[in-house]
Formats: sequence, structure tokens, C-alpha cells
Amino acid sequence: MHFLGTGGGRFVMTTQRRRTAGIRMIHGDTQVHIDPGPGALVFSNWAGLSPRKLDGLVVTHCHPDHYTDAEVFIEAMTDGTRSRKGLLAAPRSVTRGVGGLGPCVSDYHKGLVGELVELEPSTGFRVNDVEFTATKAVHSDPASTGVRFNAPGVGSVGYTCDTGYFDGICEQHERQRLLILCVIWPRGNPLKMHLCTDDALKLLSEARPASAIITHFGWRMLDADPAAEARYLQEETGIPVIAAVDGMKATLGEQLVIQGPRKNDEPLRLDV
Repeated sequence: MHFLGTGGGRFVMTTQRRRTAGIRMIHGDTQVHIDPGPGALVFSNWAGLSPRKLDGLVVTHCHPDHYTDAEVFIEAMTDGTRSRKGLLAAPRSVTRGVGGLGPCVSDYHKGLVGELVELEPSTGFRVNDVEFTATKAVHSDPASTGVRFNAPGVGSVGYTCDTGYFDGICEQHERQRLLILCVIWPRGNPLKMHLCTDDALKLLSEARPASAIITHFGWRMLDADPAAEARYLQEETGIPVIAAVDGMKATLGEQLVIQGPRKNDEPLRLDV
């Protein structure tokens, strides 16, 4: 999993204090991009991860820090619109519009892909040998979903997407090998329909994943230092928690290996 962007929210998005390029998931020859916000095209190419190699695209909800480069990626994924292929998975706010939001992918671009999956909680789909399941999210886009995926030799990985804490969130992310949480604000700063560090602590304490990565940081979180918030969560739960940085790579094999964005960064290896 390549964390091409680790920023979230309006002010981080518009200043690019952290990138908002989303996550590229690669398993063997399969590539899926999750939440291609502003900069996803530029930083994919910068990282040598051509969007032309995509097999699938997941957009979790209809907010611009998650969707802006989706149509460009669809054009790349379909060989410049010449081949009807690839999968687009997104909730109805993205595909049809709901509650005054969207749609943010045109009928033309929806018609280019080989398969269109409209996400609701528990919706399942496959991209080659990687199995995905949509999870419930409670956010200002009422159609928002998170996602879990499972690949051979990897185990289960969850991505909360933007969501508030709610009854049932822990059960759907229980006992995963890796849980990726969108934690926009730090301790003592609750934000409606989003996770702050206090919410993340409750979620991790109850769901008990083997490991966790926090990402999608807002302005206040960046001021507070995400690495310090991750250390706090790890100390309180005993679960290894990593604060993502732009350009970080997380590889799940026999271990979880965290590689920083610089060539001389020493890999962190975790037995999870």
C-alpha cells in the first residue's frame, strides 16, 4: 500500500500541507487506487505508479479530497477511453448524487469502465484475486462507505474512510491484520462525523486489530504532530500504530514492513 497522500479536510487540501492523493494498493499484478483526491494523478506518476496500470478505482464518498482525479484515472485505466475495462466502486452519491452532493463521475466516464459497483455497507466485489467488502460509515455524505479487502497471503485490511464513531463500527473492523483509520483531528478535539484521536482510541481498544496506520490528517492534527498521536495510541492500546507520511509504503507479507519515503529511511518491521 503506497500512501501517496496523507492529508484531509478543506484547508489541508487547498494548501497541500499534506498531499491528498489517496492510497495505491498493489497485490501481484493487481492495482487499485482508493480515494484519488487532488494530486493523485501527479503523485502517482511521480512515484512511478502509472494510472494506466490500474485494474480498479474505489471512491468512498463525494467530497473533493477523495474524488477529484477519479475521471482522469478512469480515462487512464481504459487506455485513454479506447478499452472498456477496469472496475469503479463508489456509493450512489458519487455515481448518481444524493442529498445535494454529486454525482462526481459523469455518465460518460461510468460508461467507460468494464464494471461499475455501487457501494452500500456489506456490498462485496472482486478485483482479480483481491476481495473487497464495503463497510458502514457515518459522515456528512450519507452514502459514504469504508472498505475492507483481503488478498491471498496478506489477510484482512480495513480502511475506515471519513466517519464518526458509531455503535457497530468496532464489530465491522474487528481483529483485522491492519486497520487504516482516517483520524482528522487530535486528542481533545472532537469533530462531528469524523474520527479524532480519542475516537480512534475507543475503536482500537474494542476492535483490537493486529496493527494500525492513521492517516488523512487535518490542520489541527498536523499542528499536534500525528507521530505523537500515534505513539499515544500505541502506548494506550499495546497495538503497533504508525502515523502515515506522504510517500510511505506499507507491505504485508510475513511481517508488516513500513518503508519511509526517502531511500535511506530504515524499514520498520513488525511481526503482526
